Amino acid sequence: MAYRRTPAVQARLDAQREAVLQAAVGLLAERGYGGCSMAAVAERAGIATGSMYGHFANKAELSVELFRRVVTREVAAVHEAVARHDTPRDRIAAVVETFAARALRAPRLAHALLVEPADTVVDAERLVFRRTFRDVLAAEIATALAAGRLPPQDPQLTAAAIVGATAEALTGPLAAVPPPGPGAAPDAVVPALVSFTLRALGERDDSDA
Repeated sequence: MAYRRTPAVQARLDAQREAVLQAAVGLLAERGYGGCSMAAVAERAGIATGSMYGHFANKAELSVELFRRVVTREVAAVHEAVARHDTPRDRIAAVVETFAARALRAPRLAHALLVEPADTVVDAERLVFRRTFRDVLAAEIATALAAGRLPPQDPQLTAAAIVGATAEALTGPLAAVPPPGPGAAPDAVVPALVSFTLRALGERDDSDA
C-alpha cells in the first residue's frame, strides 16, 4: 500500500518549501545565482542541506522555480502599473518605466534575472520572461494602433525590439561596481528609456518640445 502523507505532514513540507524559496529569493537579490548553492539556501532557510533534495532535485531545478517566482512578481507589478493609466501612451510608458525602475531599485536581483551566467534551463526561462514582457507591450501597442495613435507597424516586432533595447540599456547600470543600493536608481535612465520607447513607436513625447 502506497504511503500517503497526512494533511499535517503535507502542510509542514509546503511550509518548508516556501521557506526555502523565500531564502533563495533573498540570496539571489544579495549574491546572484552564484550565491544560491543548495547548501547556502538551506542554511538561510534553517534546514539541513539534505532536506533541500526533498523539494528540488538539484540547483538547476531550484533556479528555475526561483526565476519563475521572481518573474511572476515583476510581471504582476507591470500589469498593476498599466492598469493605473487610461491612455495608450501612458500605458505603454508604464510598462517600460515600471520594468526599468524596479530593475534599478534591485540591481543585483535584476542582473541575475537578465544577464548573469546561469544554467541553460535558466536561459530558457529568460526567453519566456522577455516574451512575456514583449506580449504585454505588444498588446498596448496594438490598442494604440487601433485608436489611430501610432503609425502602422507590427506590434510584436516593435515590442520585441523595445524589450531588447531596454534590457541592453540596463546592463551597464545593473553591472556597475559597486552597484547602486536599493532605492538608488539613476535619475536619468528611466526617463530616457521612456522617451526612447515613445520615439521608437513614432509618437512625440514631452521632451520633443
